[in-house]
Amino acid sequence: MSMNNPLAAVLSKLLNAQLAGKTEFTTTANSKVIRAILDIIKTEGFIEGYDVVEDKKGNYLVVKLNGNLNKAGVVTPNFTVTKERFEMFEKRYLPAKDFGVLILTTSKGIMTHKDAKQQGLGGKLLAYAY
Repeated sequence: MSMNNPLAAVLSKLLNAQLAGKTEFTTTANSKVIRAILDIIKTEGFIEGYDVVEDKKGNYLVVKLNGNLNKAGVVTPNFTVTKERFEMFEKRYLPAKDFGVLILTTSKGIMTHKDAKQQGLGGKLLAYAY
């Protein structure tokens, strides 16, 4: 079975494992983008971390949870957002101001909306977490 959106699959597994009270989960969806987003979620304190495990069939990720995540998901379609329009998307995807992060891809790489605001960058929305 093929995955249409591997990022959505990982974030869905992340949320489902969190709601089920698990301490970790594994996923075969493994890419630079997914690892960069997991790094941001780890930096924000929503997960404990992750390990890349090499197997004969290919690499997979083991993500360790810490119980701090309330919700995570992808933004579809990937809206283009300018630095002036962050507040509109914060209201749409986050429950309160300064609570949670929007994750976007910019010309300087994948980062949170807070970092993009500080650097004066816009980009395409990929995901959110709080």
